[in-house]
Amino acid sequence: MAQYGFYFDATRCTGCKTCEAACRDYHDLPLELSYRHVYELEGGSWSQAADGTWTTDSYTYYTSFACSHCTNPACTHVCPTGAMHKDDDGIVSVDSHRCIGCGYCELACPYGNPHVDRDKGHSVKCDGCAERVAEGKAPACVEACSMRALSFGPMDSLPSGGVPAAVAPLPDPSVTTPNFLIKACASSQPCGSTSCVVANAAEVK
Repeated sequence: MAQYGFYFDATRCTGCKTCEAACRDYHDLPLELSYRHVYELEGGSWSQAADGTWTTDSYTYYTSFACSHCTNPACTHVCPTGAMHKDDDGIVSVDSHRCIGCGYCELACPYGNPHVDRDKGHSVKCDGCAERVAEGKAPACVEACSMRALSFGPMDSLPSGGVPAAVAPLPDPSVTTPNFLIKACASSQPCGSTSCVVANAAEVK
């Protein structure tokens, strides 16, 4: 079967975080946990000319992402029981019956997506809203986006204009080959950039 993945159009995103709220609501997650995060990136500065006027090159942009369902997922490589695995459609999922809650997946993922739910005793993560997709629906985050900045489906069916996710604050895509495409906006900075900071770090920790 085809590899499924996400597409994000940063030129459309307003940073409303509705996608994040929809994910949390659909999966009945506690306030401190979400499978999707919206990062607010900002940078630039102000400077004053000799005549007293001020100019700025400041900017801000948003990056919304969940599990990238990588072609070469770090989480599956370190899982000692095979609980973390790729399904037939390429979605990285957790077999809760095999997971022992060791947390290796959480430590290994450069995107910080799997989390160990200590109450449940196993890892939890985005599964592309598999039940919704099986019913012919879009994932909750995609359906909730009023700006249509998110898409999900077979990689070869996603909107044109997207490239492998290589913008800050995401890691270098060559590490795990994420199935996550981004249409960057004018302000987007390359992955590894030190010219911008995550303005809402407390939200997405």
